[in-house]
Amino acid sequence: MTKPISLIPTHQTRPAEDPIFGLNAEATERRARGESVVNATVGALLHDDGRLAVLPSSVRAVHEVPAEEWAAYAPIAGTPGFNKAVIASLFAKRPELAAKAVAVATPGGSGALRHAIANYLEPGQALLTSSYFWGPYATLADEGERGVTTFPMFTPEGRLDLASFEEGLDRVMTAQKRVLLMINDPCHNPTGYSMNDEEWKQVAEVLSRHAERGPLTLLVDTAYIAYGARDFSATVLDAVAPLIGKMSVLFAWSASKTFTHYGLRVGALIAMVDDPRERAMTEAALSYSSRGTWSNCNRGGLAAITRMLTDQVIVPALDAERAQLQQLLDQRVAVFNREAKNAGLRYPRYEGGFFVTVFHEDSAAKARQMKEGGVFVVPQRAPAGEKLGALRVALCSVAEKDVPRVVASLSS
Repeated sequence: MTKPISLIPTHQTRPAEDPIFGLNAEATERRARGESVVNATVGALLHDDGRLAVLPSSVRAVHEVPAEEWAAYAPIAGTPGFNKAVIASLFAKRPELAAKAVAVATPGGSGALRHAIANYLEPGQALLTSSYFWGPYATLADEGERGVTTFPMFTPEGRLDLASFEEGLDRVMTAQKRVLLMINDPCHNPTGYSMNDEEWKQVAEVLSRHAERGPLTLLVDTAYIAYGARDFSATVLDAVAPLIGKMSVLFAWSASKTFTHYGLRVGALIAMVDDPRERAMTEAALSYSSRGTWSNCNRGGLAAITRMLTDQVIVPALDAERAQLQQLLDQRVAVFNREAKNAGLRYPRYEGGFFVTVFHEDSAAKARQMKEGGVFVVPQRAPAGEKLGALRVALCSVAEKDVPRVVASLSS
């Protein structure tokens, strides 16, 4: 008699490996065998010689955390100093907003997304996001017994499709009487698109029109906030600030890219709530979720990032070091834009950030062809509402001298 499988049926067909990590492993193996390989799959900023780019002052801050701080438990919601520092950093140019904010520490930005899904959607409901989106949104939703629904992201001209966005918002609100909208901006993963001031104003106007129909929550995923081409406060905060009091506004914050410490797993979910009673309720709910999942975060990591956000010596040093990395990335972006336009590639506006997406009719076949030639990118099938698939190119991990080779492979 065959022993029955103990895993619940819905968990018996989980994929064993993230496809991006699988492509990275294959590229690394082929390079180790002596092949000429360009690996444009890695979502971490690398120097042109392939070394991980790490801010020296962030290394110092991590190493100088006392042993007792590393060893001790952190409070469930995160250390008060960390939560205060994250809020102050995010609203540095709009300090009046800080009084309406609560924050809880999370293991990276992924933890913040998880908390938003668990607390702002009922089981069986779906979050709303753009048709091209970071794949783990679906994984996080599925693991929490929620789903994902999308709106077409771009017009035929390659601009944000505001009409489709409002149609999608109306559809989800009508169907489930509640909306959690996730927008990854600036430097959207995977497309590289950053919304401009006018687009954010128009998105806010749409949200304002629908806010009275039911609980409406906007989550801004700010994972790449340090690499955007525009001032975040003027572009995003000025647009969404008038929404506070009409609806919930959340920010998923991550230290990974901003401070080049991906493995430290430090992040936060910041909730903007106008009503003091609801604000206290929100803080309690998010803390309870922390206790019910990871319990508490890495106390040493929280201490190190708090210092990186507040220390009057380390902060300017980090800013100067990060500016050098920003220049490194911007040079690659400039080369890509020049070469890609000359080659006639189809891709959205790309002003900076770790990734860019090139549209293609058969992205899977194109990625296989490129891989045979030693260039690794991440293929994406055409999402619902879109005619074209896409190829995600992680310029953050491509040496400037190799960018023309990537473009040539994409266009061949």
